[in-house]
Amino acid sequence: MPTLRIEHPITDYQTWRGAFDSFAPAREKAGVQQHRILLPVDDQQYVTVDLDFATIEAAQRFRAFLETTVWSDPDRAPALAGTPRTRILTPPDSDR
Repeated sequence: MPTLRIEHPITDYQTWRGAFDSFAPAREKAGVQQHRILLPVDDQQYVTVDLDFATIEAAQRFRAFLETTVWSDPDRAPALAGTPRTRILTPPDSDR
């Protein structure tokens, strides 16, 4: 199962979470099967999100959506501080 991992600094978790939650329909439409939100224990101004997809292509399409539609618009990403770092990950024994 491919995972789109997103990491970036934030200004405020509650503001960030509100924006994240508002994109639930977009995640569902894009085929996100599940998600995990993690905060470092020593940095509450940083967030890591894992989004699981059925295919690498679906993860790539959603990453492009985030880059062009969400992160490029401060109104859609109000607590984003800095440039998100993304990677698409797969288990080592998967057929990719």
